[in-house]
Amino acid sequence: MSIKVGVIGAGGMANYHIPGMQSAGAEVIAIADPNRAAAERIATKFGLGDVYDSATAMLKARQDLDAVSIITPNKFHCPLALQALAAGKHVFCEKPPALNAAEVRRMKDAAARAKRVLMFNFNNRARPEAYAMRRYIEAGEVGRINSAQALWIRRTGIPGFGGWFTTKALSGGGPVIDLLHMVDLALYLMDFPDPQWVLAQTFDDFISDRSFKGPWGIPDVEKGVTDVESACHGFVRFKTGQVLFFRNSWAEMNKREEVSVTFQGQKAGGMIRRLFGRDGLDDTSLDDCELYVQEHGVSVNRTIVVSPDPTMGRLRSAANFIEVLKGKEKPLNTPDQALKLMKIIDAVYASAAKGRPVEIK
Repeated sequence: MSIKVGVIGAGGMANYHIPGMQSAGAEVIAIADPNRAAAERIATKFGLGDVYDSATAMLKARQDLDAVSIITPNKFHCPLALQALAAGKHVFCEKPPALNAAEVRRMKDAAARAKRVLMFNFNNRARPEAYAMRRYIEAGEVGRINSAQALWIRRTGIPGFGGWFTTKALSGGGPVIDLLHMVDLALYLMDFPDPQWVLAQTFDDFISDRSFKGPWGIPDVEKGVTDVESACHGFVRFKTGQVLFFRNSWAEMNKREEVSVTFQGQKAGGMIRRLFGRDGLDDTSLDDCELYVQEHGVSVNRTIVVSPDPTMGRLRSAANFIEVLKGKEKPLNTPDQALKLMKIIDAVYASAAKGRPVEIK
């Protein structure tokens, strides 16, 4: 079965979406971006046939497309997904799903009406460590996860100043929404219980300090907007009684960048973690995947050995989307899960603004 894909956006994640889909046998045949030079560079790199200045032009000219991949600033995720779904295309969208839960609900409903697949690039679910840990959980070796701690913390990791990352109208927020991966992974390991309320506090101490700029992201924009948080700490209680603590930061007084989920289950605890030697750089990173159990009266730490994946599941996540369309795999994420996640994100910002816990309905 041949799947024809068009890409909307020539940003850095195109370097993962495209080869990931191609590895699953998809034909990625077109790309659209207002920055034609950037689109042409990606088209040349990956052998894409057609380049367009807009998604509208691409969808009109290439009605044979089966699916689209959306790689744009967050503000455009929802309108582009709705446009593609209305045109009868399956959609794979970069994270976060949208600016807020209301937009995700519109996307979810549109996908249901169109009877098309809508998935998001929650690539950390596609890491070898996450696949391995899910097997232990599904085999019943962990039991119900009572509590978890989700961290994506950076010391100097602001992704440029004045660009879309730091402009709330374009991004929806700072590290709370940008680095939501570990909150998502914790929810995934906990089997997505229904959230009851959230208590959170955001901080913006270093958001305008150029010494906290990270080694990746986008160029600074002179006289651009920087109106998002630099860090957030929060707590989620679920209707089941399960709980989740999280920390997200671009700029905070940490020793090093850490990307991790640690959990405590009824039968075993565990951890999936990546430690970066330098913020945003993978070549000196260390990965851990462990289970913590009691065996024969003693404490045992099990090391789960998996193949290294410096892309952190980015290629595998895109490949899963294509395999789902072929009917060969189950989706690693669903619109219902994305909606639940974004309700939590909305409540995080609301709690920080109001200075009190916020109930999720």
